[in-house]
Amino acid sequence: MHSTTAAIIEGPGAPFTFAEVVLDEPRKDEVLVRMVAAGLCHSDLNVQAGRMPFPLPGVIGHEGAGIVERVGASVTKVRPGDKVLLSFTSCEHCTSCRNGHPAYCDTWLPRNVTGGKRRDGSSPITREGVPVGGHFFGQSSFAEAAVVDARSVVKVDPEADLTVLAPLGCGVQTGVGTVWNVLAPRPGESLAVFGAGAVGLSAIMAAAALPSGDIIAIDRVPSRLELALELGARHTINTTEVDPATALAEITGGRGVDNAVDTTAIPALLRTAVDTLSTGGACAVVGVAPPGVDVALDMHDLLLGRRVLGVTLGDGEPETLLPRMATLHRRGKLPLEKLIKHYKFRDLNTAAREMHDGATIKPVMLF
Repeated sequence: MHSTTAAIIEGPGAPFTFAEVVLDEPRKDEVLVRMVAAGLCHSDLNVQAGRMPFPLPGVIGHEGAGIVERVGASVTKVRPGDKVLLSFTSCEHCTSCRNGHPAYCDTWLPRNVTGGKRRDGSSPITREGVPVGGHFFGQSSFAEAAVVDARSVVKVDPEADLTVLAPLGCGVQTGVGTVWNVLAPRPGESLAVFGAGAVGLSAIMAAAALPSGDIIAIDRVPSRLELALELGARHTINTTEVDPATALAEITGGRGVDNAVDTTAIPALLRTAVDTLSTGGACAVVGVAPPGVDVALDMHDLLLGRRVLGVTLGDGEPETLLPRMATLHRRGKLPLEKLIKHYKFRDLNTAAREMHDGATIKPVMLF
């Protein structure tokens, strides 16, 4: 058993509170990780607000990075002392997992979000002898240490800066993977990114690393649009000043954009993203809306070969994608530092408030 401090959400809408918890010893397919850093993601805020079904009280956090302390008997891919990034988990055995698409695992939701437990129904976390929700994305990394599903663990270079690379596990992986794995733009094709938060800016960086055509950032916050230009966007559209459909038509000469990413989960903006596609264009939907939110599309326009693609975590395979992104960062091609603001772990509530208010793009908690 291992005692540690964790940030607990007692119920929907409650702040993070800090308490001593006890972690199980890692089972044969688990790893005990001492946290160095953990990114804060909008999915965490959605759980805190009660918009995502996770059992509370519980410990969340799903962009962890740390040092391996102990490994289970069946774990061979890491050993104590290794630096690791943490991402989502999956079953490894279903058709999607075997075909290299673990983000579409048959059991993805209960394993990562809704269950709050291991596969056998137990939680690796207890408080005063009572189990609390854990195993969030296979990790629950808002704690000084975590018992992590081995499928969530990705080894990185010993020289890797975990305080910068932590967000690769979810937000950055989502933006980069959506461009590289799903849209896969051909040389010279254009890309419009709706929403210049961490995911949208990651998509822009991914496109800038390719021989892309016009990269267009759409947001309402001037500072984020300025940052988008630094990261590779060639045009920006401020939705408080101009109609995005009109502006996109002007930029593309009326042809429409070849590819679009919607990170906003705002139905009107998603409709605009689809309506402004070129013939044969594709729109990737990555923004997480509450269940039951509908969007109306012109069915006739879809006959122009337009595609609307729902995407989870960039359709990424973490063991492959995360080290590649870490290498790009080391080479200066993925300047994550420009997205990140560091906070002490005990300042998690401040980070959540500033992220919710838009003052911070990607908070990273330091332990």
